[in-house]
Amino acid sequence: MIVIGLIGGLVAGLLAGGRLTRLIDVRLRWVGLIVLALAIRVGTQLAVANGVEAADTLRLPLYASSFGLLIAGLWMNRNHPGLLAVAVGAASNGLAIVLNGGWMPVWPPALAAVGMTTSDLNVSFHRLLPTELNAEFLLRGGPIADIIPIPLPLLTNVSSIGDAFIAAGLGWFVFATLLRGKEDPHGGISLGAGTRPVADSGIGLERPIVLGGGRGAGLSAPLPIGARIRGHPYIRLALDARFAAYWIAQTISLFGDRLHQVALGVLVYALTDSPLLTGLVFLAATLPNIFLGPIAGTFVDRWEHKHVLIASDVIRAVLVLILPFAAMVDVVLVYPLVFLITAVSLFFRPAKVAMLPRIVHADDLLAANSATWTADTLADIAGFPIAGLFVALLGTEARELSLAFFADSATYMLSAVLLVGISVSPIARAAVPRVGSAIGTFAAELADGWRFLRRQPTLIQNTLISIIAQMTVGATLALMIVYASDALDPAFIGNPQNHGTIYWSALETAIGVGNLVGGLAVGAIGARFRKGWLVVGGFVVMGLATILLGLTSNIVLALVAAAIIGIANLVYIIPTQTIFIELTPIEMMGRVVALRSTMVFGAMTMAMAVSGILAETLPVGAVIAGFGVLTVLAGLIGALLPAVRDS
Repeated sequence: MIVIGLIGGLVAGLLAGGRLTRLIDVRLRWVGLIVLALAIRVGTQLAVANGVEAADTLRLPLYASSFGLLIAGLWMNRNHPGLLAVAVGAASNGLAIVLNGGWMPVWPPALAAVGMTTSDLNVSFHRLLPTELNAEFLLRGGPIADIIPIPLPLLTNVSSIGDAFIAAGLGWFVFATLLRGKEDPHGGISLGAGTRPVADSGIGLERPIVLGGGRGAGLSAPLPIGARIRGHPYIRLALDARFAAYWIAQTISLFGDRLHQVALGVLVYALTDSPLLTGLVFLAATLPNIFLGPIAGTFVDRWEHKHVLIASDVIRAVLVLILPFAAMVDVVLVYPLVFLITAVSLFFRPAKVAMLPRIVHADDLLAANSATWTADTLADIAGFPIAGLFVALLGTEARELSLAFFADSATYMLSAVLLVGISVSPIARAAVPRVGSAIGTFAAELADGWRFLRRQPTLIQNTLISIIAQMTVGATLALMIVYASDALDPAFIGNPQNHGTIYWSALETAIGVGNLVGGLAVGAIGARFRKGWLVVGGFVVMGLATILLGLTSNIVLALVAAAIIGIANLVYIIPTQTIFIELTPIEMMGRVVALRSTMVFGAMTMAMAVSGILAETLPVGAVIAGFGVLTVLAGLIGALLPAVRDS
């Protein structure tokens, strides 16, 4: 996995115009400490493998000291993009080794999944975990052990979640280093014609953008191609150490979420043999969005965003860890736990949005939002298939499926540790006058958020047309499997018995691919267009594609329509989120974003119910097309509203 990360970073950096010589020129602090740590780590393993008794006796303190020194050295260099993630991954692996007395634990079923046996292990360094997922498995650090099978040719191995963080961090570090120009002593990155200061501690976010957006003041001559590449918003973000840590933490955690979501559906269905009870799990996961969103957002505005993110990750790690044990006691206990996990996520979501403008420059917000949405899309496209394979490896027994929840819990914990290392300057919040009581004060704060949203024409009008437009999302979510089974011609694949499931999977994949393309496109070229027109155009195109989807029975046309829906979805979502960040004071971000989300989620939920009722009497394709008309109408209304189209 680490090799994959290094190769990926190297190839991406070279394709983007980077230079290998910059790896030699990179300046690290405390290099001697890092070299000493690696020497102790490698030397201890070699000495033990060659039968040096003293090294074997002292293996635990030697390994512990090597990882401690390595983490310290990496921490001193956390201003380099990716190295903070490497430190967190090293800490995870080091903890696993310490918990096993100086041995790296490996889970036997993961070995078997990639066709390896114990004879393929380094017997002087690896030790097998118990196959059964019991208390001993947890106490020996099973969730952070080598549990992830990698069945790739030439790279077949079993890795840990810590390895995933190390791979992502090293890949990011190599990519950023290849593209980095000469570093100035004040923390800037030379782009060839002027220096753009690196975001640091939140200082300078309010500086105005002058003509070139900080990419050089000269207008008489174009920048060299290398400087223009390094000046691209995505590249600037890649060179920002804090954004690198933020993005890596969330992306790996999102992959963990997909793992436990798939495992949860399999677990509940295996325990109950009931589609209804399995579906109720996901209903329980959506209810907090409607009832608790504004409350969570108001609290987020009171608290430090970074602390909210860290606390949310830790709490979710505990709740996810409990889930499989609760299910084995009584499956009914799963529902309140799932509700609580989503409720905690409601605190995480607005804090995550509010944190972004504090760690990136204002002119990079659109690209940063695109990158975060792209991470979510990548987790959908790659995470669900990977999760499906992993869960298939585990089987359907509750004890076996527990590992999926353990792994997700570990991703939350490591994400929290990574967030600890991100520095942000505190927000100067005005004192909130008390209004009779704590409840009165809270209600007044919530009302302030609503008044702000209502009095901002751009925000409230965007929200209202989004309520209409995004009802289509609720309808398609509710009816897609029915549409795939009833509206599409099964003759295309010649297997009418299971064509619905095959078509449904293909359509969801097409939407995911469209999301990825749309997210990358908006981040790459979206700054050239008005955000309002992107929103309007996204709605109109999505509505037209939804109409085509509903009216066709041809799977090829349906897949094209689904991909366009995915592209258009991100074309309006990313600019909308950027508009809210730009126009909302940071101290009100939680309330305003949560209020908007609650209204939009409420409309989507209502659309799920209404579309289901309509599909009982009308053709399902006609129902989907009808909601597509609503989305087109919302886009046309937006085009007539100056506050929306000109934002």
